[in-house]
Amino acid sequence: MAQVWKCSGLRWSPDGPVLVWDGGRRSALPWGKRVGFAVPEGSARECVGARGHACPTRAAVPGRSTGARCEECARLDRAHSVAADTIADDPRPYRVYLAWFGPGMVKVGITAVERGSARLLEQGAVCFSWLGTGPLMAARRTEELLRAALQVPDRIPYAEKRAVRSVLPGTGEERAAQVRELHARAVALSGWPESLRPEPCEVTDHVGVFGLAGVPAALGEVVELVPGGGVSGELVAAAGPDLHLAVGGRGVVVLDTRLMTGWQLVPPAAPEAAGLTFPVREFARPQEGLF
Repeated sequence: MAQVWKCSGLRWSPDGPVLVWDGGRRSALPWGKRVGFAVPEGSARECVGARGHACPTRAAVPGRSTGARCEECARLDRAHSVAADTIADDPRPYRVYLAWFGPGMVKVGITAVERGSARLLEQGAVCFSWLGTGPLMAARRTEELLRAALQVPDRIPYAEKRAVRSVLPGTGEERAAQVRELHARAVALSGWPESLRPEPCEVTDHVGVFGLAGVPAALGEVVELVPGGGVSGELVAAAGPDLHLAVGGRGVVVLDTRLMTGWQLVPPAAPEAAGLTFPVREFARPQEGLF
């Protein structure tokens, strides 16, 4: 019987994306690596639990859920979360950032200084710049200032991020332009918290890190994993939680690795044969080249 693995998600290391498995095993994902797995017939997706603890009821969760948690575990996971804005007493310093995902898509957000740029890699930010550094609540107030004064969102759905990766501008300067313009407008605003130190606009570009330069445009995205289904393809790019896989005659398809958590996974029946039998949603319109 094939060995069964359970995925804990995708992480970004200094050397690139890495899949992490229950038990601590890690699988590096260099470009060109063949990524393949299958879901056994008759299996079901189970809640991954909360804050390091298993779900007490091993509840079933929907295949399309990117959180892979039941309602109770999701509540517990967010009960002490900076992202969910449920704590205000974190003493660590925070940074406010501007992140760009494609034409017309800039968001404001915050991350702990100690995390460096990890949060930006996890979100799939094509480029970004720091805006300011200070205490958590000062960072939160600055985030709210930009939302109110400049209508800058603090969230952009992943589906929208994927849809514009094929139309990114060809140069770093072009990609940085909107971040630079918004940074200038943000620092000119009145009402900044006194405890937040402004940061100069220094744009970091992730096109090379994500492998997006010259990559074939994706034709669609996997919407869920299903029992009896599988995928095997060559990794051509990755951004945030997304793997861009070339799967033979179907071209490049995006797999959100958050859909893998909670499932029992086994090697594909034919590891070297490219293929895909999970449901796929094709993108609304044909996508030309990246540049």
